[in-house]
Amino acid sequence: MPRQYRSHYLPNYGNELLVARVIVPLCSHSFSFCPKSKLNSLFFLLSIGMGTNLSFPKTEKFSEDGENDHLRYGLSSMQGWRATMEDAHAAHLDLDASTSFFGVYDGHGGKAVAKFCAKYLHQQILKNEAYIAGDVGSSLQQSFFRMDEMMQGQRGWRELAVLGDKINKFSGKIEGLIWSPRSSDGKDQDDCWAFEEGRHSNFAGPTSGSTACVAIIRNNQLFIANAGDSRCVISRKGQAFDLSRDHKPDLEVEKERILKAGGFIHAGRVNGSLNLARAIGDMEFKQNKFLSAEKQIVTANPDINIVDLCDEDEFIVIACDGIWDCLSSQQLVDSVRQQLLLETKLSAVCERVLDRCLAPTIVVGEGCDNMTMILVQFKKPTLSSAPVQEQSSSNEQAASEQ
Repeated sequence: MPRQYRSHYLPNYGNELLVARVIVPLCSHSFSFCPKSKLNSLFFLLSIGMGTNLSFPKTEKFSEDGENDHLRYGLSSMQGWRATMEDAHAAHLDLDASTSFFGVYDGHGGKAVAKFCAKYLHQQILKNEAYIAGDVGSSLQQSFFRMDEMMQGQRGWRELAVLGDKINKFSGKIEGLIWSPRSSDGKDQDDCWAFEEGRHSNFAGPTSGSTACVAIIRNNQLFIANAGDSRCVISRKGQAFDLSRDHKPDLEVEKERILKAGGFIHAGRVNGSLNLARAIGDMEFKQNKFLSAEKQIVTANPDINIVDLCDEDEFIVIACDGIWDCLSSQQLVDSVRQQLLLETKLSAVCERVLDRCLAPTIVVGEGCDNMTMILVQFKKPTLSSAPVQEQSSSNEQAASEQ
């Protein structure tokens, strides 16, 4: 039986006060203070959910479906009340001949890091030496850290600028053609990440960031890697089991690392700013040259969970906190199972969940965030039967559980 985790979320207070107009738009995950300002206390309250919402929600959805011999999936994403869409996702049924990959990335402070992960994380896993040798768990961990490395320097700056629309579409296309590595057939043209000279050669990486919750399905094994508060849940004979843990700063293992690295926690936020203890990006929290990447104030180090699938396993759901703020893991599993009795198109099931979670007004609180959900259904019975058990790559977590 897996451990069940409970997460605590800050409320979204809406954005109807006129004073919100003078605030630079900020996301729900992070915000910055001007240390000389006398309005910091007011800005602290207003920046949580204020200045970031629309007058009317954008309910248009991006949805897709796919299947192979072993599974089928559907996904849907919706901007909702947020002024910008900062979620991204990736779905690759055939990462290789025996492997499928799915990932949800919830950006904060902008969309660039989430889109970067959606574009490159699975590529890095596929070419990782540990993955080639059959060690999927190690390849996941190394590839999470690799994202932070790749976003530094001249090329990292350029790619983030394009993905974040900091360069206009016309210029962005030209930039891509200029600096992308040459390849005769175009395959894996972005895998080579050589150092480039330029005015941003010393770029230390983005101050924005993203969660990452990914699932790899290989034969009868399921690998989950998670950093942040996006979540993966499995339905085993109708019972919901969390396969990831929400990395909030107040968790003891996270708090211990944050304090040892020289950070602090205020109002449930790292250094009073970020309400995640683990994330890709957020390089301002990863600048201690005397500490390894996994010991920084905020780390990209993922928890790794390896599950042997059994006949009772029905489906998994990967979703951002815009969903989990509104529904518990069991509520979502119950809803999906009920819909699957009548609906065969999995993306339609996801769309109904998004509609259910969408707040009727911004005053409600929950249901105002971007929303992304991936539903993966197992098509064939699996051969083994084993308990769902968390296996984390984090030495800190393992130590805390002893």
